[in-house]
Order: sequence, then structure tokens, then C-alpha cells
Amino acid sequence: MNRLFRFLALLAAGLALSGAALAQDKVVYHIDSAEAQATKGLRNVRNHLDVAPDTKIIVVTHAEGIDFLLEGAKDKKNPNIDYASLVSALKARGVRFEVCEITLRNRNIKKEQFIMDAEFTPSGVVRIGQLQARENHAYIKP
Repeated sequence: MNRLFRFLALLAAGLALSGAALAQDKVVYHIDSAEAQATKGLRNVRNHLDVAPDTKIIVVTHAEGIDFLLEGAKDKKNPNIDYASLVSALKARGVRFEVCEITLRNRNIKKEQFIMDAEFTPSGVVRIGQLQARENHAYIKP
């Protein structure tokens, strides 16, 4: 019986360690000002994935933060930066980009005005809270 107990204890410890090794980092990037945060935030996300490619990343936008996901959006300080291509490249690496629908209503913007890579969430702020509290995402605000 003592051997069986030790075997089960070792098995449980091994499973716990293997589960910890399989744990995936999860991060939510919060953007509420495209002008101040979009270029820097997209660069942060790219760098993040370059170092930790298995990280699950969701970029949640609201208020003026949604603007870089609009069709044809460019960086105001550097018009050579086309946001659609940067977002598309990150989307291909598994990053999700979510737009707050409350912001759309408040600003009278239609979903059709966004690039194809944008997804929508009823409330950006609620979504960030849920990702942190329920889904254990780390929070980063570029």
C-alpha cells in the first residue's frame, strides 16, 4: 500500500508539472487612443510574439482607440505606416483585434467601415475586465 501511495503521489506531481509546462501565457492589450498608442502597441505585440510566440494575445479597443482599425487608417505622425497591413500580419500570428460596439453607437460608425481583421465586442471595458478576471489574461496598456 505504501508503494502505491508513493507511486500515485509521484504521478500527481508529474502531471502537475507537465500541466504547468503546457500553460499558455494570455495577454490583453488595451488601446483607447489610436494616435498615442496604436503604432507603439502594434510594435509591442509584434515584439511580444517574437520572444514568446505561443502567447495568446487579444487587443481590445474602445473610444478613439478604434480608429487604427478603420479602413484606410494610417499613423498621423508617420503616414507611411499603414495599419491594415500591420494588423493583418499580427492576425496571421493569432492575435485578435476587438472593437467596442458601444463606441460604434456613440460615434455613429458602422461595422462595415472597419478592416476585415476587426472583430466586435459589446463593451470594450467589460471585455477587458472579463479577460482579466475570468480568463486570467495579463493586462498591458501601451
